Amino acid sequence: MSFIGQNRAIRRYNMRVIILSLAYAAFLLGAVYGFKHHLVAGPVAWVVAILPALPIVGIFAAIGLYLVEETDEYIRAMTVRQTLWASGFALSIATVWGFLESFELVAHVESYWVSILWFGGLGLGTCANRLSTVGRRS
Repeated sequence: MSFIGQNRAIRRYNMRVIILSLAYAAFLLGAVYGFKHHLVAGPVAWVVAILPALPIVGIFAAIGLYLVEETDEYIRAMTVRQTLWASGFALSIATVWGFLESFELVAHVESYWVSILWFGGLGLGTCANRLSTVGRRS
């Protein structure tokens, strides 16, 4: 991955996300191993179960920090639009699924999937941004 030509805000964002992603992988692998082999119980189990979620929360914070640090108003606006798409997508799917689940029409899905949907929604936001700028570039 090359950071040449990128502004300071995006370099800092990328570094934060890389570090948080590595922490997520380590915490998740450790938690799965610990629970699979019955190495954790009681209050420690709660801590171990929460650890993989913390880097994901950190990535959400990293996006917020990026928006604060980004000085290019156009790039910031495109990033805000992308996150709005992600939020609308994830919350809409979660809401519809929640009602279907409450009427026992679909199986229960673990709530951490909302964040996975949100990250997928970032991709939709990227597509929306690209489509909205087609023909507008000079």
